[in-house]
Amino acid sequence: MTSTPAPPSTSVSPTPLQVWKRTRGLLLVLGVLLTAGFVIALLQSGEQHGRLDPRSADPQGSRAVAELLKDRGVSTRVVTTLAEATSATGSDTTLLVTSPNLLTRSQQTQLHHATVTSGGRTVLVAAGSPSVPTLAPGVRTAPTSAPVTAREPRCTLPAATTAGAAELGGFRYTTDAPHDACYPVEGRPSLLRLSAPTAGDTVLLGAPDPLHNERLAQQGNASLTLQLLGSRPHLVWYLPSLDDPSASNATGPDGEPHSSGDTTNDFLSHVPPGWLWGTLQLALAAVLAALWRARRLGPLVTERLPVAVRASETTEGRARLYLKANARDRAASALRTATRTRLASLLGVPSALSHSPATLLPAVSSRLPHTARDLNSLLFGPTPSDNAGLVRLADELDALEREVRAS
Repeated sequence: MTSTPAPPSTSVSPTPLQVWKRTRGLLLVLGVLLTAGFVIALLQSGEQHGRLDPRSADPQGSRAVAELLKDRGVSTRVVTTLAEATSATGSDTTLLVTSPNLLTRSQQTQLHHATVTSGGRTVLVAAGSPSVPTLAPGVRTAPTSAPVTAREPRCTLPAATTAGAAELGGFRYTTDAPHDACYPVEGRPSLLRLSAPTAGDTVLLGAPDPLHNERLAQQGNASLTLQLLGSRPHLVWYLPSLDDPSASNATGPDGEPHSSGDTTNDFLSHVPPGWLWGTLQLALAAVLAALWRARRLGPLVTERLPVAVRASETTEGRARLYLKANARDRAASALRTATRTRLASLLGVPSALSHSPATLLPAVSSRLPHTARDLNSLLFGPTPSDNAGLVRLADELDALEREVRAS
């Protein structure tokens, strides 16, 4: 078995050294970025958590809430699956659902069945139209959300009256069931408490801001949060996850497929801000690298030819092309044009007039007064009728030029 030899490299094929010089800068930058990313991920792998995570010390984390509840004797347990959340419900437990809109219809139904008879408290954070009808039947959401700012409670709920003004807004709710409506915006409350027949209750919090580390110390946020989440000795902090096995069962009670709202936005809200900025910076670096390595138009660069081609070979090749195309007119015109140009240079005729019979022919006649050639037919005549005539024309033009040079 014989192997096919590799094609020979041409003059424009880059050498390995040239390839290395062109790419070493880019490889160095990529290496630095990968190393830095690995080191940062290694150093912070145990500390970074998402939004509303009680283990996160980020501005939008909730570690401060968990620490304050711990000081008050309330235990906090973080769960990420529906099975863990439903199994932990009880009369002595508060279940906090951080992203109810992320749950599928099937998950919402199972969660509601587990909490409505538990006798405990359920706190739904920023629950919108995708989740409210199932998790809080009879409650309706306002079509628009309200800005989050300091608001007065304007209700008789002890937790709200004790806390006073707090930073609330976001979703607003209405219902015909018995309820406590606090922190209203344009007549609709942004905090709604529904009583359950089994001594439990459900609290809908229109915005998550009071739970954030960066806002806990402002207004009455800390007091309101601690009273809502610390009314029972145990707190189950439910962070819905997209990889929860129960999320694959995205069907409603009627068995029809169902999508529980805009899960893309909820997923992005759980991505740490640093990762989004890092992705943007990498995209910008890729664009800059493309501009750096892109082809730029500029002056032509001379390059040494790989071989030297003799003029006679070029002339012979062009002649063969003329012969193959039977282009005697082009060949005769090229021969006469080149001869007239050289004769004009020898006779002192301006180059602009070298192809004018009225100027060139008298100059040749004055240099060769006794010539027997028909100069007009030779220098400006018709195309030869055959190849032999073309050869004779070339010989006569060459002889005329020699005579002018010799005179």
